[in-house]
Amino acid sequence: MSPRAAILGIAGPTLGAEEAALFRRRPPAGVILFARNVESPAQLRALTDALRAVLPAGAPILVDQEGGRVARLRPPHWRAHPPAAVIGALHAARPAAARRAAWLTGALIGLDCAAGGIDVVCAPVLDLRRPETHAAIGDRAYAADPDVVASLGQAMAEGLLAAGVQPVGKHAPGHGRATVDSHHALPVIEAADLDADILPFARNAHLPWMLTAHIRYLALDSERPATLSPVIVERVIRGRIGFAGVLASDDLAMQALAGTPAARALGALAAGCDIALYCPGDAAGNVAVLAACPPLSDAAGARLARGRALAAARRATLDGMALAAEREALLA
Repeated sequence: MSPRAAILGIAGPTLGAEEAALFRRRPPAGVILFARNVESPAQLRALTDALRAVLPAGAPILVDQEGGRVARLRPPHWRAHPPAAVIGALHAARPAAARRAAWLTGALIGLDCAAGGIDVVCAPVLDLRRPETHAAIGDRAYAADPDVVASLGQAMAEGLLAAGVQPVGKHAPGHGRATVDSHHALPVIEAADLDADILPFARNAHLPWMLTAHIRYLALDSERPATLSPVIVERVIRGRIGFAGVLASDDLAMQALAGTPAARALGALAAGCDIALYCPGDAAGNVAVLAACPPLSDAAGARLARGRALAAARRATLDGMALAAEREALLA
């Protein structure tokens, strides 16, 4: 059966019998993992193996693993990684060292995730860190300068690819102007000049994946947030940014959006997203989203295949201990 155009969360550290039956009956395009799903390296590998046994061949398993506070794989079983702002601060004094530190962080995160059976990492953050930026982004963003963000984001993405893992740029077309948390309310951006916000995404348009922002940009679409806006998806993300990879919504359970999970998913797909992302792992929501979502489009399937091929082609042999020691020296 063709996978549905949805990526879903699951409830806990093991794949439940009802979840497995649902995924066999109506498979999603992939699964995303969170801290509730991660306990130890052996447990994580058993979970991803169980997921691959019921998901379609090649279905991605994703995780949010940026470094800093957004990290689902944590010590003592996995390495700690610095937030983006730490690497951005290094850039002010030593740009080349910062770019190398960003690459090393991507590579080290990628090694951790690949060992656990995860093949897509939701990073780098390509948003700008402005004085007004809400703490929901905060130190997850590298800097205020769009050229710095573009450069460090690209370096981190290259490190992830070197580990054989696909990076995901987020949150297009830019979350840095938001002064409220889109997990709880809909940010509305009044600024008309968004060139700086868009630049890091345009410079990283070659990435295999991007996530949309649950933000209403009055200058781009006065009625709909980016995730639900055909205007922003087609004219800005696909057009002005030039992104041709897999476009997924940000988590559709966030309260920036209204309506049922199924309605939100259909709205994101109608706007031009390839995949609706629904993360809580609740059974009722997963059933409803899978029932509502159509099969993955041929175009989306081709984009997924290109992402897998890119990561396979760019994978290198890496020495994690040596890379970690090098990063520690750079950040000391």
